[in-house]
Amino acid sequence: MKKRTSLAEDRTDLAEDRTVLAHERSFAGWVRTGMAAVGIGLGFGALFRTAAPDWLPKAIATIFLLVAIFIFVSAEYRARTLIDRLEPHKVRSLKPMRIRTLSAALVGATSALCITLWIA
Repeated sequence: MKKRTSLAEDRTDLAEDRTVLAHERSFAGWVRTGMAAVGIGLGFGALFRTAAPDWLPKAIATIFLLVAIFIFVSAEYRARTLIDRLEPHKVRSLKPMRIRTLSAALVGATSALCITLWIA
């Protein structure tokens, strides 16, 4: 009976490890989506720079950049809440501080792009 319980616990531990890894892939997907929004915003701002009135392309590009910031912040929040609940057993997961640092860097860089868009 003891061996059977041990096998069940091993299966549960491995399932939790797979969930941690799947969640890290989801976080990476959200970061990619945010980076795509940054690219669309910058591309839109550059492509329609000569349009009249000049504030309209900047405003639309800013909307995409703000959406990217929202995506980065929400991805970081979701990643932290799940990592706090799960306990990896045989895999190494991302540390919450690394996720927070990456998200903060992306938010900072996107904010700087947004400011530069309006200054330039």
